[in-house]
Amino acid sequence: MPQTVEAPLSQTTRTALPANDRAHALGTAVVAVAGLGLLGWILLLRNPAADASTLAFMPAVNAAFNALSATFVSLGLLAIRQRKVNRHRALMLSALGASALFLVGYLVYHYVHGDTRFPEANPLRGLYLAVLGSHVVLSIAAFPMVLWTFSLALRGQYPRHKKWARFTYPLWLYVSITGVVVFAMLRSAFR
Repeated sequence: MPQTVEAPLSQTTRTALPANDRAHALGTAVVAVAGLGLLGWILLLRNPAADASTLAFMPAVNAAFNALSATFVSLGLLAIRQRKVNRHRALMLSALGASALFLVGYLVYHYVHGDTRFPEANPLRGLYLAVLGSHVVLSIAAFPMVLWTFSLALRGQYPRHKKWARFTYPLWLYVSITGVVVFAMLRSAFR
């Protein structure tokens, strides 16, 4: 049987996304921009609705969700390295759920309470701002990456999912862990 040789793809063909990917990429972008826009509005433009004692328990709850997310992401990586695909899937869905609950709790808390400022006189303020800054910047990048990586897995595009996960995993883990660190530093500053 004669073999056929395929012509190489042009540069534009190689970089163009299939229609299904375009729809998922657009959906991911819309959700990410809407979420980040809502967060920006709450933190930067809106005045808090209540006093500082309202929902005072929420930062601890949100830190617990971040800790759960970090735990599930780490265990999910371990599971896939052991080729335990069903366990990996369950753990990653749990991590996504914990992160989603964190995000809802974070938005609600800041909608009602507003932002909490680290005391200027505290000697750890510089370190706090460095951790917080990296946390915020990387969470902005991680949010759409997590959505896209999940989209690839849910559509069965496992080789692409694996490539994206190599970048998404460390960002997601860092953001989850530094969320707990930011909470602990802020809590200790007000004791």
